[in-house]
Amino acid sequence: MAKRKNNWDAKKLDRWIKEGRGQGEGENYKSWLTIQDFPSMGRATRVFGWTTNRIHHFFSDCQLKYFYLLDWDERVIDIREHYALLDLETVLIDTSDLRLDKFIDKKSKEPYILTTTFLITLVDNNGEKNFAARSIKYASELNKKSTIEKLEIERRYWKVRGIEWGIVTNKDINSVRAKNIEWVHSAMNSNTYNGISQEEFMGYLDGLLYRIHDSKGSVKNIISGFEKDYSLDVGAGLLLFKHLIADKRIILNMDKSININQIDSKSIYIPKVSGGGNDVRLYG
Repeated sequence: MAKRKNNWDAKKLDRWIKEGRGQGEGENYKSWLTIQDFPSMGRATRVFGWTTNRIHHFFSDCQLKYFYLLDWDERVIDIREHYALLDLETVLIDTSDLRLDKFIDKKSKEPYILTTTFLITLVDNNGEKNFAARSIKYASELNKKSTIEKLEIERRYWKVRGIEWGIVTNKDINSVRAKNIEWVHSAMNSNTYNGISQEEFMGYLDGLLYRIHDSKGSVKNIISGFEKDYSLDVGAGLLLFKHLIADKRIILNMDKSININQIDSKSIYIPKVSGGGNDVRLYG
């Protein structure tokens, strides 16, 4: 799909607001920016979120990796990417020392709507909601004056709103953990179940879980034997294994690269109750 022209004016602003961009929560939230709007730095990606049950838009691998960490964290209940600071000039009463004039379209003279990469909603151990804002940047970008100026505007905005804000760079992100989550994530985004009905698939999940619990040896051999015993297509067992990880019915060390050729049943923890810890900290 061709990218839209990167023009900005009052009509476009009005149209985006009427579309509901930058508004809503959870499944009903609409990102202020989408991958169709602008060229990306790095890999532009659309990915379905488990937490929000909707499609998310990202403009770099750095943004995507951090999203995976958030989507895995059981404390996180909402992830709003490219959150628009629509009320910026209302929130920041005194902007005399800020270079807001640098963030204006040269042709139309219409101010750009600044965004923060993520506005995150979390629930603590007492069930109380908390919010955190995170700006995702490559470390090399922090040498740019324009980047620093924009980040200072964001910092002040979130300070006035009483929401914790921080900068996350590629150096802060646990890439191994993010890659493992991405590996699991791909399986959860499919509803085909390798040609197996959903009811049968759920039964096979229980069956493989018991097999892992009662067996010794490599996960690869356990999966292979399970496929053979139940006449499943090659690959179905691995899909089941990924679902067990995603549902946290089995717990692996997500900070160590997952290699089914090297994982054995002894390295897998099966909690008595579904769900696990494995929280990630919000960097920055």
